[in-house]
Amino acid sequence: MNVSTKGTAVQPSEGSQLQTFPRHMLAHGQMRGTRPAYREKYLGIWQTWNWAQVNDEVRALACGLAAIGFKRGMNLAIIGDNRPRLYWSMLAAQCLGGVPVPLYQDAPAADMAYVLNDAEIAYAVVEDQEQVDKLMELRALCPQVTSIVFEDERGMRHYAQEGLMSIARLQQLGREYDKAHPGFFEAAVEAGRGADTAIILYTSGTTGKPKGVVQSHASLIAAGTGAVGFDRLTDHEDVLSYLPMAWVGDCLFSMAQALVAGFTVNCPESGDTVLTDLREIGPTFYFAPPRVFENMLTTVMIRMEDAGAIKRRMFAYFMDVAKRSGSDILDGKPVPALERLKYAIGKLLVYGPLKNVLGMSRIRVAYTAGAAIGPDLFRFYRSIGVNLKQLYGSTETCAYVCLQPDRNIKFDSVGLPAPGVEVKLADNGEVLVKSPATMDGYFKRPDATAEVIDANGYFHTGDAGIFDAEGHLKIIDRAADVGKMNGGAIFAPNYIENKLKFFPFIKEAVAFGNARDQVCAFINIDMEAVGNWAERRNIAYSGYTDLAAHPQTYELIRDCVEKVNADLAGEALMSDTQVHRFLVLHKELDPDDDELTRTRKVRRKFIAEKYAVLIDALYGGKASQFITTQVKFEDGRTGTVSADLRICEAKTYPSMEAAA
Repeated sequence: MNVSTKGTAVQPSEGSQLQTFPRHMLAHGQMRGTRPAYREKYLGIWQTWNWAQVNDEVRALACGLAAIGFKRGMNLAIIGDNRPRLYWSMLAAQCLGGVPVPLYQDAPAADMAYVLNDAEIAYAVVEDQEQVDKLMELRALCPQVTSIVFEDERGMRHYAQEGLMSIARLQQLGREYDKAHPGFFEAAVEAGRGADTAIILYTSGTTGKPKGVVQSHASLIAAGTGAVGFDRLTDHEDVLSYLPMAWVGDCLFSMAQALVAGFTVNCPESGDTVLTDLREIGPTFYFAPPRVFENMLTTVMIRMEDAGAIKRRMFAYFMDVAKRSGSDILDGKPVPALERLKYAIGKLLVYGPLKNVLGMSRIRVAYTAGAAIGPDLFRFYRSIGVNLKQLYGSTETCAYVCLQPDRNIKFDSVGLPAPGVEVKLADNGEVLVKSPATMDGYFKRPDATAEVIDANGYFHTGDAGIFDAEGHLKIIDRAADVGKMNGGAIFAPNYIENKLKFFPFIKEAVAFGNARDQVCAFINIDMEAVGNWAERRNIAYSGYTDLAAHPQTYELIRDCVEKVNADLAGEALMSDTQVHRFLVLHKELDPDDDELTRTRKVRRKFIAEKYAVLIDALYGGKASQFITTQVKFEDGRTGTVSADLRICEAKTYPSMEAAA
């Protein structure tokens, strides 16, 4: 096939001498020292640090790490929610020529052990008592972890283990070390080079054990510079940083782009207050995976269900107006005057208040990535005036491969190759990427590196895609997941699943159909949305399993599935992949049960093996199937959940192309 296209070159950022993130940080301290760099909400109050203050904080942390023995080439674990001092600790390690290794903060202790050992971690900076306890629990498995620094001192008064100290104490040691070693900090930063490793990010482990992705300062800065220039970002932007620090998306937005442009990184008080904090900050630049946008839409729909009849009718009317013309107005396309007038009224009565409730009133650019987003979900946000765009990338490419340019948005594509990036398709349709933002390799895994980066320097993404006539890339699915049905139709499970998840009542879906005569699916209901729906209809239930099995819940989900089937019938390539039979799972798919990755990607092969009896029942024509499933609780205990699952038929539709 060998179809290829390339973005324009990346321009160097503020001078080629800024080869590393610490040098960018110091430059911001000189150029815009009084401008806000980081904010954090603590006990309900926003606290702000400007760039000059951040320089001082990082300097104290770096010298403190040096004082306790941290040296160039060492790796530093970072574990916790998004906190300024954790970002500063990453910068402090980089100042010394060390490498931060962020871990998923919600991972059980046993899962952390693999990364701690693989990355050869001896030093860790963590958020609070919970993370300290995890590392203390792991000392037998990870004896090399000898120094643990914690930020939040609550609950830590009686901890006296060797090698344990607070960040405040570390910074005190650092200031003393700085005075005793004049010029040390400057020399350490000056020794850094663009080719040095800036961070190691571990993959989500969709198909096996996580691998450490080694990214240099040069690669991350190239990605940050290209993206900042592409969307004309300035130092006046505000971004809300709430996604896991171990995820490449947060690394791109809250580190690479923030340090290239010098804008403000805002950290919410907790995961539970994100939406409230989002409204308070009113970011101008926002990033979220599709799941967050889906949850927001679910919340909106639930609230509208509870609204009065007049409000519901007004919402429905103006959302129809937005669906017809909102995206065209946002893209500057011609729209009839009457439609513009209706949209303006809708903006005053519906879209403006809705964006305000969602915290999106000031957003200039919003991005989503991490998984494919359904076109309907994408269209909803753009129709109400949110400049939502998709980006495409992976941990190995700094999440920087394709971007969608303003006024050239296509709902079914991920955009054009980003500045400086070359994208081409292999003969089997796999997307290949050559970019300055490509990783140096997998940590201690030259064999795995050689499998994904070929002799010509192209990274093999594992995704299947096609280019349209204008050079926009369309991702069909993971290349390994795309299959064929017995009738010859292409089977792209993720495409079907995203259509199902557009409905607020469906939280997760897993479709099956490769080498089969028809498509069947597992469904997870959204407990909040379906629970609200059930309460308004006086449907009694005792919990997730009970609600999922309720006959009226099945009818609700059947209606959603059949609407998806009607939609698929209108697509020539996908009309044969309509869902014939489905069941509603008795438990939510959970990362702790290894069914999802920490970034909530479906572990398709694992699920197929774990629930093989259910798949056999779906394709065997059974009306129900009993199953007992082992589950893990947050405290490490295990238990079982049993249920007799009903299997439901869904109406399918003739292909519109065939009908024509």
